[in-house]
Amino acid sequence: MAAYDLIERMTTHFRLMEMALKDMQQLFLSFHYLGGCIHPLPSVDKGCEHDPVNRIAVCRHTGETARDLGLQHFRRLFIHHYSERVSSKSAIRLPGVLCFAVKPQEIQAASDLIAKINRLKSELEQIITVESGLEPEQRFDFVHTHLRGLITLSAYRQVIMLTDPASVRFGWANKNIIKNLTREELLANLEKSVQSGRAVAPYSKEQRASLIAAEINEITALPASAILKIKRPVKVQPIARVWYPDEQKQVQYPCPSPLLVLCQEGMMPIIGELEDYDADNIRHRHKPQAKPLRLIIPRLHLYVDES
Repeated sequence: MAAYDLIERMTTHFRLMEMALKDMQQLFLSFHYLGGCIHPLPSVDKGCEHDPVNRIAVCRHTGETARDLGLQHFRRLFIHHYSERVSSKSAIRLPGVLCFAVKPQEIQAASDLIAKINRLKSELEQIITVESGLEPEQRFDFVHTHLRGLITLSAYRQVIMLTDPASVRFGWANKNIIKNLTREELLANLEKSVQSGRAVAPYSKEQRASLIAAEINEITALPASAILKIKRPVKVQPIARVWYPDEQKQVQYPCPSPLLVLCQEGMMPIIGELEDYDADNIRHRHKPQAKPLRLIIPRLHLYVDES
């Protein structure tokens, strides 16, 4: 019964989110469109999800084409919305910005609806990633059994709405996801993986159990005071740098989907272009000195901090 309730909640949350996204598209089409742009990026083919990305060629659409494609993007949550070659395991991004002139009551309507959408997205992610109790490698099959072809990265992605920025410019971000762990936390996670008793490609159930047992021995041999870090590289991704004149500050936003900008005075912000990405010609504004880390379990991107 508990499993049935979980599935029912997942599908119900998703259907409510779908309806709210349709309402959002219709609402923004009713607003006075000032202009904007979107930058379609090359898709990632099946089997190429882990290939290194050294160059990304960007194209650009403006005018009503940008508005229509940009608003449609928020509702394209299934792999069948894209070419059959496109991987459902890789993020599908459409950076850009769409600007609308609005009245106070329209700002309130948009704010309420987007808050509802983002709440449903967060709750859906919580159901799938936490309440299901499933290991990351099991979630794909669980979701696709009940929501076949869903691109979960797109379903979880929050909608970003901004009010009255002075400028919106685009760039690229290279970064690592870093998570600090204690030895006990890591051992508990590894023990949980052993107890699941499942095979994960390319290993058989027995091979995976043997691999994790060796990792447990290696972690147990570390001193209890060891500082452990998971440092996992994230593929380059588009960002937006937004300037707010009243606060005299710049805010950086992730930009996997178009930013929705509401302009109360009917004045469009200055909008920049997203340039092609070239890993050989990266200009770092500020690159802090990295702490010395020693890799101990490559599979987990696990390091020991030796500083």
